[in-house]
Amino acid sequence: MSPVLCLVTDRRRAATTDALVRRVAIAAGAGVHLVQVREPDLDTRALLDLVKRLVAAVRGSRTRVVVNDRLDVALAAGAHGAHLPGSSLPAARARALAPPGFLLGRSVHATDEAAGACAGGGLDYLVFGTVFATGSKPEGRAAGAAALEEAVAVAAGVPVLGIGGVTVARAGAIARTGSVGLAAIGLFADPVETELPEALAAVRAAWENEAHLGRRSSHAASRLLPPR
Repeated sequence: MSPVLCLVTDRRRAATTDALVRRVAIAAGAGVHLVQVREPDLDTRALLDLVKRLVAAVRGSRTRVVVNDRLDVALAAGAHGAHLPGSSLPAARARALAPPGFLLGRSVHATDEAAGACAGGGLDYLVFGTVFATGSKPEGRAAGAAALEEAVAVAAGVPVLGIGGVTVARAGAIARTGSVGLAAIGLFADPVETELPEALAAVRAAWENEAHLGRRSSHAASRLLPPR
């Protein structure tokens, strides 16, 4: 099975906001499933404007936009979901405020966090990391692929994506953990625009080449994918 791919934004790595919006549109055309808007330094008005532009950029594709932390902005902008950091409100409470079909994810960093988050209910997916060392969080300790596999095992049917230091070469290691996919910043931000579809195809090939070597995952990636 092909991986669920999640592009995490960082507009500081784009030349302009227009360039970020254009890159997201290209990624959507290349089959990215989720775009996590993670721009913590933007004020509410600027973040709302950016999310609206990104929602418009992916319209007509199967890509869905989720907003990091700001459930209020996600709802106001017509986004497809919200991504809740560990310090954010409980997923069950967010679920009560959200419309049907609204995606809710949460970031976790350890096995016990994954188990606790899933026990609370209301989540559609988890993002576990940092799996490998990454320049975007140089102060963080890499948990490793074995820790990701443990998180998958305790996630109680909730799909898990790995994040942190993700490269084409490491995609196979993530696939072998039983996770349904991966999330990244640099993997999507670094290739030049014209080479982005080719880069994503390489990630899929690396994943599919290794996924059969890991234990069979019971986690349904379909929970993250809209119907065709």
